[in-house]
Amino acid sequence: MKNIALVTDSTADLTATMKEELNAHVIPLKIVFAHQEYIDGELTAEDFYQKLATAQELPRSSQPSPADFTALYQQLLKQYDQVISIHLSSALSGTVNAARVAADTLQDKIHVVDSKNISLGIGLMVKEAARCIHEGMDTPQILTRITEARKSIETMFTLNTLEYLQKGGRIGKVSGLVGSLLNIKPVVRVNEEGIYVPAGKARSQDKALDQIANKLKEIVGNRSVKSLAIAHGDALDAANKLKTIMETTFGVPATIFTQVSAVIGVHTGPGTVGAAMEFE
Repeated sequence: MKNIALVTDSTADLTATMKEELNAHVIPLKIVFAHQEYIDGELTAEDFYQKLATAQELPRSSQPSPADFTALYQQLLKQYDQVISIHLSSALSGTVNAARVAADTLQDKIHVVDSKNISLGIGLMVKEAARCIHEGMDTPQILTRITEARKSIETMFTLNTLEYLQKGGRIGKVSGLVGSLLNIKPVVRVNEEGIYVPAGKARSQDKALDQIANKLKEIVGNRSVKSLAIAHGDALDAANKLKTIMETTFGVPATIFTQVSAVIGVHTGPGTVGAAMEFE
């Protein structure tokens, strides 16, 4: 019997290749357009943004239920002794709480981790957990390691508009920028509490991309970058620009380049592009 299973949710934005390489089990969130519900991943990114462009009202997201988590955990416990389950920041979603409700019924075999992060910031934590499992660490060691890793992971992004964060109730501490950003591109950081905070603002997307790199360089300082990931929501050209800027700034290749999930897109809208990185 294998020892430890690894679970995350669809907001981690793992590529199909990463899911396979990391042996990560992904529980999906859901997207609701009017009265039509979709499982995250069921809609392609292209389909999602096409529907978003013509929707009469903004879609909303829906987290997995405790029953969804219980079903997955029980299935995994047929093959594994323990489960480590890493999820979207509790400041942005009730997903972690739903996982904990399910875990409480399964006799300390499930270990739920609040990533205090989003998107590929979560993905980098999952990647670190998978490495620890592969190296044969026990569960307490892995939980300690990924808690430490979170302190060395930064996630920052820019948006075309704050409309989606505001209407979706995920605005966090960026709310002070609302109303002052006509034709201005906000730069947003996920802070240590897993809350969105303003990191800057620019008069164009290109300048916002430069700000992301510059502000991350300030945070990293003299430390070296271990992993670099780029993600976007219907903003491929901007993502390629950010990839080039980040690789030039930090001297390491971006090993992950992908689109954000539809659930992330619900709250950020088209034109979102950002980076996640882990440093030493």
